[in-house]
Amino acid sequence: MNNRFFYILIFLFVPIVFNFVKAQVKIFPVPPGNAKQLFYLQRTTNTNTIIYELNYAGNVIDKDDPVHAYWIRYSENGQTEDLNYVQRKFAYGINSKEIGTNKFELTFVSYKKYKMYLMVGSDKQYHVYTTINKRQIILNKIFIQVKGGSFWSPNIEFVELTGFDTVTNLPVKERLIIK
Repeated sequence: MNNRFFYILIFLFVPIVFNFVKAQVKIFPVPPGNAKQLFYLQRTTNTNTIIYELNYAGNVIDKDDPVHAYWIRYSENGQTEDLNYVQRKFAYGINSKEIGTNKFELTFVSYKKYKMYLMVGSDKQYHVYTTINKRQIILNKIFIQVKGGSFWSPNIEFVELTGFDTVTNLPVKERLIIK
């Protein structure tokens, strides 16, 4: 009788616990990508995603503004939308400086300490390079864990960078604590 009661409890509670845990995990979509896409950024606040892609003036890269950022609004209808002025100038925009032929230093407007480099790789394509775990990588994704704070001053627990090692082509990931 005790075993039967135990099995009934398990049968009833396992689906409840599983569904509770499943509800706590937010699923983030992977953007479809395109030939110009460099990397994307996601935050825990919602599933909307910022795409960073090459910006061309005619058939050549725009040396004054080589990276264009825009939203994919997954939480709405999946439409694309440019960053607004505040987002572009104070949060998610990119500052760029040409430092050589086909080479640009990139920083986020909101965090100028972290340097990235837009340059042509061995495959003759532009990529954004940065350093993760003391290795040069091609950046693929940035994930920002936000916990509270405000619009102008969010409490960022960590930033997770994901990319591919330029030597081994293996995936690499690192979490940065931003202070």
